[in-house]
Amino acid sequence: MKGRKVSGIARDTLDFILEASRSSMPHEFAGLLQAGKGVITEVLILPGTESSRMSALVRLYMLPNVHVVGSIHSHPSSHLRYSKEDLIFFTRTGDYHIIAGPPFDRTSWVCYDAMGARRDLPVLDVKFKDDGFDDLEFDDVDFDDKEAGP
Repeated sequence: MKGRKVSGIARDTLDFILEASRSSMPHEFAGLLQAGKGVITEVLILPGTESSRMSALVRLYMLPNVHVVGSIHSHPSSHLRYSKEDLIFFTRTGDYHIIAGPPFDRTSWVCYDAMGARRDLPVLDVKFKDDGFDDLEFDDVDFDDKEAGP
């Protein structure tokens, strides 16, 4: 959503972005950014997103009714400058747009605003709430004794 003020990106979220981008090589990685309390903490990967060595296609019609503050995509070539197509996408998806490139470390990314101007995006140490899934025990899960098959 345009106009939503963001004070930075969570370090863990940036690390996820860099690792997902590295893992997607040689294809591009793409997603949308969500913020809570002014900090980018989530990467939303939409169903139907396609990626290749040259581009990533995010199907915005698959976006649920949530606010996004921008986007992330990688450039496997390590060229961190946006393209004409990137700028068109930026104007439709918020005001914080990260492009990451090899070697996908904390110095190999840049943030732009919707018009393509470089933007400062501080990396913040944020404590995430435990959602309880780490405490899941096997006794809490119903296993089906039947074998999978036709």
